[in-house]
Amino acid sequence: MRGADTFTEILFTMRRLDDFVPKSHPLRSIRTMANQVLVKMDRLFAQMYEADIQGGQPSVAPEKLLRAMLLQVLYSIRSERQLMEQTHYNLLFRWFIGLAMDAAVWVPTVFSKNRERLLKHDAVIAFFNEVLAIAQRKDWLSGEHFSVDGTLIQAWAGHKSFVRKDSGDKDDNDGADFKGRKCSNETHESKTDPDAKLYRKGKTASELRYMGHTLSDNRHGLVVSAMVTNADGHAEREAAKVMLNDARQVTEDPNVEVTVGADKGYDAQEFIQACLEMKVTPHVA
Repeated sequence: MRGADTFTEILFTMRRLDDFVPKSHPLRSIRTMANQVLVKMDRLFAQMYEADIQGGQPSVAPEKLLRAMLLQVLYSIRSERQLMEQTHYNLLFRWFIGLAMDAAVWVPTVFSKNRERLLKHDAVIAFFNEVLAIAQRKDWLSGEHFSVDGTLIQAWAGHKSFVRKDSGDKDDNDGADFKGRKCSNETHESKTDPDAKLYRKGKTASELRYMGHTLSDNRHGLVVSAMVTNADGHAEREAAKVMLNDARQVTEDPNVEVTVGADKGYDAQEFIQACLEMKVTPHVA
């Protein structure tokens, strides 16, 4: 028998948010580990807010902020505005962050303002390091065999902001597009994001970009180090040398063989030589 296309809402519900999340959902174990880390960061959070004027409006809980930021990374949500929109109707997101079913979601500007406090006090770095410490205690890291890679990160600066450096504040039409005119980082810069560089890699188009770099431990593919740099032809190798040197310092026994795998973008004599000097064996395509 065909069912009727009807919609009936009940006035009250006796279910909890936890009831809507499958027992096998990967966010369950991620949230458990995240909460373990957040408990250890309580002293840092207290120091972050101790200078606030007493009796003012309570800020967004830093624990909720970090869990929300983690969701933004895991689900590749490109802006705080979209994150807040999805949190409004996504019960899974509400459960993970720690918002009740009928709790108000933050205004995007309020979320961004509170997030700046976390960045100012390096809370995100502390969170990453605490997660890494848990992975180390659980023997999820080899500490010997790594892979390194880089990726392009598009800047939040538009083409029209990329104008000649000597044009001052005057708007010229050079910033309309990149077609039919010669532009370079030596003669042009973005008015809204001067650190962003015009860069292309492979068959991609030239865009205002940064570069992100990660060093992964090969035992379980966990990222053990990450950094962001300006985009240029040497950034990948320079960042890799910094991250490998840090990883090498963590290794207690200097006689332990450390290896790193990398793609052909790292195939340069100076990078190979730098790895060997750090007692790191490179496996470069």
